[in-house]
Amino acid sequence: MWKQAKAPSLADMEAMAHEVFERLPKGFKTLCEGVIIRVDDFPTDEVLDEMQAQSEFDLLGLFQASACHTKATATSPACPNMIWLYRRPILDYWAEHEETLGHIVRHVLIHEIGHHFGLSDADMEAIEVQAG
Repeated sequence: MWKQAKAPSLADMEAMAHEVFERLPKGFKTLCEGVIIRVDDFPTDEVLDEMQAQSEFDLLGLFQASACHTKATATSPACPNMIWLYRRPILDYWAEHEETLGHIVRHVLIHEIGHHFGLSDADMEAIEVQAG
């Protein structure tokens, strides 16, 4: 059985993240309508420096707000917000804890969105319970 088991690929984890996101409560998802979810193995060196991370395994995810400073026009669409999930740190966390991978991905998504929009830990915990 274990001879064929593999860690999810970047594409597999991105698909999982999109499925998890779709199951989040509608009101919560509305906060970041149009957000793009991407998965990479690790954060970039610039992100690690900006977040003052000690190791590339310190960050499980990041909500990256749009760098566009002007409103969208018909010829220049708005830049989307992005949520980055970092596959290798998430898998490392998964290996060390007794939670499902889906639960961890959901937790990271909720917390990245929640922290960006200033939700309290209690608010995010309630959203996690509601998301089930």
